[in-house]
Parts: sequence; C-alpha cells; structure tokens
Amino acid sequence: MNGRALKPGPATGIFPLYCQTMTIAILDLWNQFLADIQQTSLLEFIAVVSGIASVVFSRRENILVYPVGMISTSIFIYLYIRHGLYADASVNFYYTVMSIIGWYLWARKRDGISILVITKSSAKDWRNALIFFAVSWILLFATLRLFTDSTVPMADAFTSAAAFTGMWLMNKKKLENWTWWIITDLASIPLNFYKHLVFTSFQYLVFLILAIMGYITWNKKIEQHATR
Repeated sequence: MNGRALKPGPATGIFPLYCQTMTIAILDLWNQFLADIQQTSLLEFIAVVSGIASVVFSRRENILVYPVGMISTSIFIYLYIRHGLYADASVNFYYTVMSIIGWYLWARKRDGISILVITKSSAKDWRNALIFFAVSWILLFATLRLFTDSTVPMADAFTSAAAFTGMWLMNKKKLENWTWWIITDLASIPLNFYKHLVFTSFQYLVFLILAIMGYITWNKKIEQHATR
C-alpha cells in the first residue's frame, strides 16, 4: 500500500444519480396517488368496496359473490367508459351477465347439497381456456384499435381477456379461475394507476392478495373432498 487515495471512477457517480432518480420517481408516484385519491368519487368508492366484498364471498364459496359483485360491475361499466377503458367496461358488462348465470349454477342443489363442486381443470379445460383467452384478446385488441380512441388497447384487451377467462371458470367452480384472476390483477394495478383510477388500482392490489388466498383455500377444499 502506498497510501495514495483511490480516484473516484465513473461508476462512483452513477449510484448517487440512480438513487436521486428513483427518489424523484417514487415521490412523483406518491404525489399522483395523493392527488388522485382525493378525487375518488363516491361511486368509485362503492364499486371498490362491493368488489372486494364479492371476492371475499367467492373465496368462501358463498353465493353472495354474485349479487354483491353485480353492484360493483354495474358501477364500473359507467366509470370505465368515462375514463376510456372500453374493454374493461365490456368486461364488467360480461361480469354482470355471467353473474346471473353463475348465480343460477351455484344455487342448484340436489337433496340440499350443491350440485356444482370445486374441481381442477383437466388438460382439455386448460386448452379451451387458453384458446378462449387468446381469441378474446385478439378480438378485443382489434376492436379497441379500430373503433375506439383507447390509448392502451393492448393492455386493456389483455386484462379484459384474462378476466373473461377467470369469470368463465369461476362459474364452473374451477380452481384455476384464481390463476386467471391473479393475472388480471397483476396487469390491472398499473393500468388503472396510469388512468388515474388510483383507488381502483388499490382495489386490484387487494384483489391480488385475495386471489392468492382464494387459490389456497379452494385447493384445500379439493384435497379435503378427496380424502372423504
């Protein structure tokens, strides 16, 4: 060692600059969150709360998932059209229609026992679900690109197609409906934040946690049923 101090190289100045940039970005996001959360309407608040409640009911395999969920989806049809998320508006219309069908399917009983039980998807079910998702994504993207002023047609179509698939499988009480909801939630968090629907973005964060918990709960029910 000759006692000479090392001269700072180019790399030593990169880390502080990176930290400064990240700090500014985080503060900008936080300021946007605070500004947008203050502008949250009563309608959005009701839609979010009822939406979260419906997922809780779904996790518990409670038929109230449908009437409570219809409150949320009906409001979101209006909110998404107003914010230019047309595919998400269509998916909420789809939710509303499918909720009526699902309500009927879940309510059917034989000797006081529900006819429809939780099951795992077969290879054929997976193939059908993937085809359904792909076709929905392509058709929604084409529709948004050609006939609307959507600024995020690819992302909007993706989240909607995943949600279409999740709702279809939920009505059939397939475990994998939660997988599609997880995909939907992961994509919807940044999409809604970008559109300044911050409280709705927070809703999807809660949905994500509930979807993971829902998958675990339904999987345990399948295992318990198999041991009987």
